[in-house]
Amino acid sequence: MSDKKINFPILDICTLSETRDEDFLVSKFGAYLERHKNLHHAHRHSFYHLVFFTQGAGFHTIDFSNFDVKPYQIYFMIPGQVHSWSFEGPIDGYVVNFSEEFFQSFLLKAEYLANFSFFNNIAQDSVINLSFPLNQKVKGFFEEILEQAQQKQPFAHDMIKSLLIQMFIAIDQQTITEKPKNIPQFNYTLLKNFQKLIEKHHTTLKLPMEYAELLYITPNHLNALCKEHLGMQAGEVIRNRIVLEAKRLLVNKNTSISEIAYYLNFADNSYFSKFFKKHVGVSPEEFRKKI
Repeated sequence: MSDKKINFPILDICTLSETRDEDFLVSKFGAYLERHKNLHHAHRHSFYHLVFFTQGAGFHTIDFSNFDVKPYQIYFMIPGQVHSWSFEGPIDGYVVNFSEEFFQSFLLKAEYLANFSFFNNIAQDSVINLSFPLNQKVKGFFEEILEQAQQKQPFAHDMIKSLLIQMFIAIDQQTITEKPKNIPQFNYTLLKNFQKLIEKHHTTLKLPMEYAELLYITPNHLNALCKEHLGMQAGEVIRNRIVLEAKRLLVNKNTSISEIAYYLNFADNSYFSKFFKKHVGVSPEEFRKKI
């Protein structure tokens, strides 16, 4: 990963929590909105963030994709994603925020959460409309989590972690087929590892051959896998992630285009602007004005 630093506004749990808990927050969503009225603007979090709507309308945006708000809809976000919202009328539900470290001492597998299909950094997979009876089951999980947090009994955090994991499994089992049946396990693992490597190295490694080397396969093999199972070549998968990161960074208007180009390891500002316009259709400056 690049050691270049760039400053942009990122909210942490401690900023949002009345108890100053650095690892976990749970609240009814209506009360959360009342306390943090400025959160409708586009912003990033340093933590995992999930909201379950029980009432409301309007829309919310995750990584520049818009979604209509509906009762019994749940959305999941991982650290670093950008979102905003615009609600219509009364809104309520539940919100849970937790840090990357929250589960580390509880789970032996450090990357366990990445196994869930809604924590894959793809906005379209992270918004789920829950039907009956799963929506009532999920509502029950949130009520139990809220009760545990309010009572502050011994092992409350462990109970909350257990309830969250049960809820994640229940949602993934009943609403999403995580692994398409037509992908052999070995190929599926290769693609998942490719995507993880992109997350880690997209600011420094830009070519399919560089990722193929890390995966111990040929560039042709990697391209064939991506084209067959993702519908695009490996280079496009890499470029899409770079474009997404550029869009996220453009949210902060105090960061110059030149700083973003430097952070993403483009040779100069002009080359970055040409790259961005080619893949987005507008210049970085025009995109920033539309946010």
